[in-house]
Amino acid sequence: MVTIFLNRNGQTEQVQSIDRAWLNRSSNTFLWVDLFGPSVIELLILSDTFAFHPLSVEDARAELHYPKIEAYDGYLYAILHGIAFAADGRDFETQDVDFFIGPNYLVTVHNGPSRSIQDLQDNATRNPRVMNEGPVSLFHRIVDAMVDHYRPEVEKLEDRLDDLEAEAFDHPDQETIRRILHEKRRVAGLRRIVIPQRDVIARLARRDFVDISTDMSFRFRDVYDHLQRLADDTMMFQDRITGILDAYLSNVSNRLNEVMKVLTVVATIFMPLTLLSGIYGMNVHMPQFPGSDSAQFWWLVLIMLGIVGVMLAFFKRKRWI
Repeated sequence: MVTIFLNRNGQTEQVQSIDRAWLNRSSNTFLWVDLFGPSVIELLILSDTFAFHPLSVEDARAELHYPKIEAYDGYLYAILHGIAFAADGRDFETQDVDFFIGPNYLVTVHNGPSRSIQDLQDNATRNPRVMNEGPVSLFHRIVDAMVDHYRPEVEKLEDRLDDLEAEAFDHPDQETIRRILHEKRRVAGLRRIVIPQRDVIARLARRDFVDISTDMSFRFRDVYDHLQRLADDTMMFQDRITGILDAYLSNVSNRLNEVMKVLTVVATIFMPLTLLSGIYGMNVHMPQFPGSDSAQFWWLVLIMLGIVGVMLAFFKRKRWI
């Protein structure tokens, strides 16, 4: 789906097609073209209408790329990631958004829905400030909203880690270890995205590109600070999950040791009982106890119970049980 906004003389309107004359720097217009889940034909806008470099067009067609920014002849090409929400509402993934920032146009390409872009599209015609400040400002607004959407999801992730810490001690079962490894994989993926994205914004904040003004560099510094805190959080989360995993394995090992201790005690108790039953089960002459044959059985039972009691007392005194 292609959505086109045209800003001319301080007024923004949504149009259905692109006039090539609007791409001229002297046209006094600003064009925003958004490609959402574009088809092969719609992607031809990048190469045919805007004549972008084939390498940047190829990257925009790819489903997944890590964050980066490059300067081409006449425009900047950037790949950044925003939150993509899963159907279950608990998990999250990131999706890349491609940006082509020219002197009087901004082209965005994304395969999944983007709240940041959708919110600005809803306000583009009602709020003149959305597009009146130019393509770099609009690019900043989108990126700033994308980064802001990370914080609620990171807080949810922190809450899930709190729950995992409790489960690692209270219910160390197979489901717990599955969730721990699942969150570990998510945190590692988030870190692989946030740190390169932070580096991209750092280049914009340092004015590594002539298209970024001093005022815009200050705005990108604020975004950089948010990403730096997110990067620090991902490092902390990774250490925390490693600690949870170690605690889970230690707890499972301790429980296994307790089970083995009980089984060892039971096996040790039955060893003399097995010896006695084996001796009295042999077909040889045995010393007789006073009384009848029934009395012999009960004497043997009392001896066995006495041995069990003595051994339990001994284990208790040694603090083995």
